[in-house]
Amino acid sequence: MLFALVGLTMLHAVELPAGAAPEPVAIPAFPDRLHAFVWLNWGLVPIERMAAVLGTDAAHVLDLGRRMGLSDPPEVTEDQWLRSYITIIRRNWHLLPYDQLLELLDWTPEKLAYALREDDFLYFKLGSLKPKCAPLRYVAPDDATREKEAAIATVVAREFPEGLPGPGEAPFAFVKELSEMPEPAEPDLRVSRFTPRYCSSYFMLYGDPFLETETPAYPDGYLARLAQAGVDGVWLQAVLYKLAPFPWDAALSDRWEERLRNLNELTARAKRHGIGVYLYLNEPRAMPLSFFEGRAELRGVTEGDHAVLCTSAPEVRDYLREAVATVCRAAPDLTGFFTITASENLTNCWSHHRGAECPRCAARGAEVVIPEVNAVILEGIRAAESKARLIAWDWGWPDDKAEAMIRNLPDDVAFMSVSEWSIPISRGGVATTVGEYSLSVIGPGPRATRHWGWARDRGLKCIAKVQAGNTWELSSVPYVPVLENVAQHAANLRAAGVDGLMLGWTLGGCPSPNLEVYAEMGRSDAGDVDRVMRAVAERRFGPAIAPHVVTAWKAFSKAFQEYPYHGGVVYSGPQQMGPANTLWGKSTGYTATMVGFPYDDLDGWRAVYPAEVFIDQFKKVADGFERALDALRQATEALDAVAHHRAALDEELLVAEACAIHFRSVENQARFVHARDTGLPAKDASAIDTLGDVIRSEKALALRLYRLRQRDSRLGFEASNHYFYVPMDLAAKVINCEDLLHNWLP
Repeated sequence: MLFALVGLTMLHAVELPAGAAPEPVAIPAFPDRLHAFVWLNWGLVPIERMAAVLGTDAAHVLDLGRRMGLSDPPEVTEDQWLRSYITIIRRNWHLLPYDQLLELLDWTPEKLAYALREDDFLYFKLGSLKPKCAPLRYVAPDDATREKEAAIATVVAREFPEGLPGPGEAPFAFVKELSEMPEPAEPDLRVSRFTPRYCSSYFMLYGDPFLETETPAYPDGYLARLAQAGVDGVWLQAVLYKLAPFPWDAALSDRWEERLRNLNELTARAKRHGIGVYLYLNEPRAMPLSFFEGRAELRGVTEGDHAVLCTSAPEVRDYLREAVATVCRAAPDLTGFFTITASENLTNCWSHHRGAECPRCAARGAEVVIPEVNAVILEGIRAAESKARLIAWDWGWPDDKAEAMIRNLPDDVAFMSVSEWSIPISRGGVATTVGEYSLSVIGPGPRATRHWGWARDRGLKCIAKVQAGNTWELSSVPYVPVLENVAQHAANLRAAGVDGLMLGWTLGGCPSPNLEVYAEMGRSDAGDVDRVMRAVAERRFGPAIAPHVVTAWKAFSKAFQEYPYHGGVVYSGPQQMGPANTLWGKSTGYTATMVGFPYDDLDGWRAVYPAEVFIDQFKKVADGFERALDALRQATEALDAVAHHRAALDEELLVAEACAIHFRSVENQARFVHARDTGLPAKDASAIDTLGDVIRSEKALALRLYRLRQRDSRLGFEASNHYFYVPMDLAAKVINCEDLLHNWLP
């Protein structure tokens, strides 16, 4: 989560945002943008669609791919296409102008504008700019281009003898697997002192989840698997004007009844699995400035081309109250809501700490306005005579106002705070503090502890928001197997008397041992950290393998505590892409974006850490993971185990190896940029040796991760970003490294 978009052009004008519109980055190793386009969309976009965008026929596109050594692409299924749009947008952002991108997606400008604004800050993740791409058309190759195509084909034949794309799991194959009903399991981990324990879907489409019935967020099999992992709640984003009539513009609420029917169906199904459904509210949503023409009485603080529906206006509070009541009446099994009222989207006048600019809200203050928003939502719940609960989250609340805001909350809310927020740490001798999204730091921290204390003084239930499965420290694996860190955090929260848990933001919803640990720690007969880890390990791997896995979990946890945590690192670093991120022989000049494009922005990646410290800390993490992996393999290689326990171990080894590869790649990429920018201009021999070593290492890592990804389609995926990388990206990195070694390195 970060601050809301500003400056995005009005949705109704459908003039898509461009920002600074710089020149696009070069795509190294390919003859030109045309060849990069074909390679990067091979197997993700139907050939006929690619050909139409390029103004040619499918035969020409197929021939171009074959000349680069590619096998005929697999069929793009309808389900894959519906789930891939962010992957498609990201990989074509520097290749196509908007009109061709729309043609490739088969979208209207309105649909793309909505996705850029509402799909979890997509435009911000893309850098708040659209590179100025010239139209891309098919051009027949000349002799020089054919030579380059042949060189690529030679590398493909040598490094990918099974063909490219080769045999392996198709994109999103994991969705089908996780949607199948599991075998019954014991014990029932839903019985826990921590309640709720709610998470987001591992594969939900974020934008408009109650209309996307073709790609359900929570099929029955997945709900059953979550229940077996100890989850008792799930959450989805809700935009109120999509779920209830919007009194000032009925068009915005088109199909609201259909959405509510789908919500009701989901809540009823989830209830059968012992799982409650929670809706995330960030309301009321800001409106374009044109909306306020003739409605000046509703207008509050302005940012860019949007303004707040001011909650000091009675009409706005009436809308919020009735909209929430409408949702509750339509879905009587709805378990609850949780709110963010500061610093997510622009909502109330104090949401971005600028309420002093509103003549009505300035005098009332954030300590009145923000609790009032929660109170009005609770009034809507009560008006519907619903049993839904309301959780007020203090995300973004200013420290100097928090106590008053908590004391002004209504009596019947639960109060939630990020557990690890504000913990002081020192990594590599660099002192900093934690914001959120950390598994390398064990909470709770002073901010949450202080805020929970004020809430308990009011008699409010206290919820801890944690990241149980993974974090932006590394989100492109299904979970990070640092179970001792997870278990110790859970034990600390139990000792702190926390009542319930939000188990993650959009990431971390894959059924995993991490989720099981939190439920296990809340059982009445739960023991200490070692006992809980042992119980989870024996259930998953059997008694012979379990103690060795626990030893590895401890080693992974210790290594992960060397992670150079900082908000800038987790948002800007290349860890999500790992070895799929390109090595550029010349600086791109681009700044890394929030979990979007890392580019080669070492200064952005490292945040407060000196380059050498940043590199060394990731080396420590990678070394620790690799040592623990080797030890686990050696200890379990000759052990007798039943087939499903051996399969579970193989999966654990695969996930841990993928983590190690990502961490080593961050070290490599940082070394590369540092040596390129400091040593290469001076023709320093040591820097040139370093560059060669790094390029060869990155090629090897890309090949290793390619093989792992062919076995497990979860790698590279995160729900709100779709695929950070697919196998063709890892293969492109091999081509990139070969090109640097033979055509660039002095």
